[in-house]
Amino acid sequence: MTTLITGANRGIGRAMFEGYRDRGEKVIGTHRDAPTTDWMRLDVTDPGSVAQMAKDFGDTPLDLLVCNAGVFLDRGQSVADLTADIWAQEFAVNVTGVFLTIQALLPNIKAAGGKIAIISSQMASDTHAPGGSYVYRASKAAALNFGRNLAADLKDDGIAVGIYHPGWVQTDMGGSSAAITPVQAAGGLLDRFDDLSVATTGCFKTWDGEDHPY
Repeated sequence: MTTLITGANRGIGRAMFEGYRDRGEKVIGTHRDAPTTDWMRLDVTDPGSVAQMAKDFGDTPLDLLVCNAGVFLDRGQSVADLTADIWAQEFAVNVTGVFLTIQALLPNIKAAGGKIAIISSQMASDTHAPGGSYVYRASKAAALNFGRNLAADLKDDGIAVGIYHPGWVQTDMGGSSAAITPVQAAGGLLDRFDDLSVATTGCFKTWDGEDHPY
């Protein structure tokens, strides 16, 4: 089995990368400065970088693509603080970057009859709307909506798509007071990816296996 994880250099992405490596499975991580043969250089906001990554990946069948790269640039900012540039940057990573990566590697996924996992957030749900974090919430909601519609379109090809809330995790994004560690989140997410199938495609699950309301 071959898995590729975007944004795998730290946090949940790195924990997932190490989890697959500990299983003895082939895993490739991406980030902007790829250091070894187990890594590929990728800036998900740059179409040229995405195209080069796909070219370098070649014709290798891909069993699982995990779209994990994400940013939270508007943390703690008020309506008055937000700029068009923040909206553009955050959507470029959290939404367009997910689309471009999937688009570029879809032939490889189809060749393997593989799966796609999109890391979204409970903040994507319209049932979790206490205010604030407008850009992040909107971008993760867009990623959830994209994943749900992609699942419908790829179902007849035998490609399963799952969308996941990774939990409130002790990372740079989640903060030190978060509820779970990256290792805990990654362990749960890997189990969720194992369970993903065409029968459950389009699901929105929490890291520990609960169905999350849309």
